[in-house]
Amino acid sequence: MTASADFTYVAPPASDAAGQVSNPVIYPRVLYPEIEPHDRGHLDVGDGHSLYYDVSGNPNGVPAIFLHGGPGAGCSPRCRRFFDPSYYRIVIFDQRGSGKSIPNASDDLRGSLVENTTPKLVGDIEKLRIHLGIDIWGLVLGGSWGSTLALAYAQAHPERCCNLLLRGVFLFGIDEVDYLFSNGGTYGQNPQAWERYRQYIKDTSTDWDRESTNLLGAYWERLTCDDAAIRSAAAAAFVGYELSISKTYTDPTVLETYLGTPSILIPFAVMEVHYMLNCGFMRRGQLLDNVGVMIEHGLAVAICHGRADYVCQPQAAWRLAQALVAGGAKSVDLEFVAGAGHSDSEPGLVDAMIRASDRFKDKLQERVS
Repeated sequence: MTASADFTYVAPPASDAAGQVSNPVIYPRVLYPEIEPHDRGHLDVGDGHSLYYDVSGNPNGVPAIFLHGGPGAGCSPRCRRFFDPSYYRIVIFDQRGSGKSIPNASDDLRGSLVENTTPKLVGDIEKLRIHLGIDIWGLVLGGSWGSTLALAYAQAHPERCCNLLLRGVFLFGIDEVDYLFSNGGTYGQNPQAWERYRQYIKDTSTDWDRESTNLLGAYWERLTCDDAAIRSAAAAAFVGYELSISKTYTDPTVLETYLGTPSILIPFAVMEVHYMLNCGFMRRGQLLDNVGVMIEHGLAVAICHGRADYVCQPQAAWRLAQALVAGGAKSVDLEFVAGAGHSDSEPGLVDAMIRASDRFKDKLQERVS
């Protein structure tokens, strides 16, 4: 059951006279049917973290893993449905501090932040792979922050994956972080959302001159303070801002669920600010600079990016694809999807992602035959 959601600093959704939220445009491909896991559990990865995971689909199929966004957003049963369950052995898991992993940031904020870094998350994927007896991931799918993590993993362990499917690419460039959270880059398309995001800090600040120049730092102070009510309000303002610019048609029920469920709301806000303040725990430009290792190992990459993505700008997908092509990558497929924003619930992005995961399936079958 969700608690009462705080919409005080959340911008109202744009009009939806065509009823696209309740009756979206039908695309050729939709999610695969709901499926239950045949294996699940918690894996102790050290540093006080125990990660929830589950496995579904074909027990003897090609291993595929879903890397959720945020950081801190956690997985849902829906994440299994981007893969053909008759072909893929589908693995999903909640990253440190989020979802059903222990501790969840809403229950133990300090514990959830211990060794919560990109290199550690990359190591967690390896530990999970070994735990499940998987030699090579046939497909690694990551969206938004998940695309960042997928690239970091593929560059650290290129011999352990064949194909990457990325949605809403985020390379963790300083320009990307500042655009989204610091300098008002989203104001041009979403002025109400940006002003509400900024207004929360202004209304709760005792030193606006200072905090206006470091909004992420100001949110961090409130998200990690000792007052639970302040933590919750800051999380609602922060997450509400991002969700309100994530879709072409905002679904109020999604906002209600996220903002009214502490185990989702708090990790999403805390982990995202934690990573944004620390440059993703990566060297500046690292993911573009290291594409060579992916090319050397012959990794195929498919990218699906909403043309109207105001969270992760389309330029990031373009820069990544161009770097791969310039380096001689043999298989790079970039699809910009018209009429789609950032969320993987956008019908156009679902269609593009399912088509891409099926193409990889066909290529893997050809390799075996």
